Amino acid sequence: MTDGRAGRLLPWTSLDGKPCYLVGDGTGYVSRLADEIEDVHLGMADDLLAHAAELLAERRVTSAEVRYLALRLTECLRDVKRVAESRGARLSPCEGPLPGR
Repeated sequence: MTDGRAGRLLPWTSLDGKPCYLVGDGTGYVSRLADEIEDVHLGMADDLLAHAAELLAERRVTSAEVRYLALRLTECLRDVKRVAESRGARLSPCEGPLPGR
């Protein structure tokens, strides 16, 4: 990151759990791969939310099912948060405050 540009937070971590960043113009192979993985993460979150709504609408749900759902929702929330942080960091700064703030 020697050229002054901030790196893009990638949707995966290193083997030891540290964040991975990419510096580039956003058109290369790794950027496209990151875009695809972010899309997969967001799609999986949509699917899991739909499943959660169905499961929680059921009258007979075991504590094990709810626990499993909570674990999967936690994973998805972590992934979606990372996508949001990555995309938010790449937005150009707003000029002035947002309306209503």
